[in-house]
Amino acid sequence: MNNKGLVIVHTGNGKGKTTAALGMALRAWGQGMRVLILQFIKGGWEYGELKAAEKLGPNLVIRQMGEGFVRGASESMLEEHKLAAAEALQAAGEELASGRWDMVILDEINYAIGMELISEEEALQLISHKPDMVHVVLTGRNARPKIIETADLVTEMKEIKHPYKAGIRAQKGVEF
Repeated sequence: MNNKGLVIVHTGNGKGKTTAALGMALRAWGQGMRVLILQFIKGGWEYGELKAAEKLGPNLVIRQMGEGFVRGASESMLEEHKLAAAEALQAAGEELASGRWDMVILDEINYAIGMELISEEEALQLISHKPDMVHVVLTGRNARPKIIETADLVTEMKEIKHPYKAGIRAQKGVEF
């Protein structure tokens, strides 16, 4: 059996895609690996994982590169989202090529593709140029069939029940 850097996808309509990727990041960090998380959509909020990463040191880095929620954005805001996603995609390419990381997590990249902030072709090209031994994790709903086909490991999170539907707001430590 050979070792190689895997392409891993966490998708589906259920909660836990980013959470699973963060668990992988923590596991990799615990094994002495260097992990970078680029968040394509998230920006501005104080997510708990940001505080944790600061304490873990330089081998686990999270960069918020998004402009926040996209749904319902005005035309001018949509252009800002597209620019931010393009910058995140460029940063991902540069960081993958840098040799600094053992795992790169592209948080919500599938959502960015689905909202047409970046193209599926751009994401596939990025994946095709990853170094052999670097693991790349892609999160977000509605992963496209070509992304799934390219991946080595795909997990679909399926919503069974969610407190939001009962009128319960996002909870600190659970959703952020």
